[in-house]
Amino acid sequence: MSTHPLYSRIKELGIVVLVPTYNNYKTVTQVIDSLLIYTPDIIVINDGATDSTPQLLQAYADKVTVLSYYPNKGKGNALITGFRKAIEMGFSYAITIDSDGQHFADDLELFVDEIEKYPHALIVGSRLLKQENMPGGNTFANKFSNFWFRVQTGIAMPDTQSGYRLYPLKKMGSMKLWTKRYEAELEMLVFSAWRGIRLRAIKIKVFYASKEERVSHFRPYHDFIRIGLLNSVLVFLAVVYGYPSMAIRRLFKK
Repeated sequence: MSTHPLYSRIKELGIVVLVPTYNNYKTVTQVIDSLLIYTPDIIVINDGATDSTPQLLQAYADKVTVLSYYPNKGKGNALITGFRKAIEMGFSYAITIDSDGQHFADDLELFVDEIEKYPHALIVGSRLLKQENMPGGNTFANKFSNFWFRVQTGIAMPDTQSGYRLYPLKKMGSMKLWTKRYEAELEMLVFSAWRGIRLRAIKIKVFYASKEERVSHFRPYHDFIRIGLLNSVLVFLAVVYGYPSMAIRRLFKK
């Protein structure tokens, strides 16, 4: 059992860490090892990896929960799969962290601090958009996403594409998503805002490997088309459903 001071706080709050992974064999075990310092409550979702990830995860079968399926279905599907398993196991919150090594496990404490203050919030880790080695395409995509999120919800968030988040599972378990891949995380934020879930942003550290070492599953052409289509639908829904729902909720709170 871990003796780190954060261990008991994570346990008492009912937090599990979800690690969706797809062909990140170079970094996934490092991510898991770094998380095990703070908690054994980890669910790794192997989203149809075709590299050596399945073999590497076998060594962790008695340390963490590993879910696997084939073929690859996308990050959104992996997260929903993880949420359902976490709810089944009795957890109250899920912290999601990417398996490419860009996030730091010691930032878990920041999420714990914030959820203790705001127990019903969805918390998003905000990266520095001018971080060294951050791909230029990421900066543009993030600003693009932030702009449309504000149009759709009226809420300003500094990093709507960050994968390092804390979700209140009771709020997420019944959520139905249209998308299953990269853009699903944006959809989760928008629907959460419309449902009245409080959104909080906290500053986190981030590491970007050099261009030669970086592994990215973001496909600029295909993903931008899907994100563009999703944003078009969400803007329409914001007018007919999102904004009216938020207005009615505010009215009854007065």
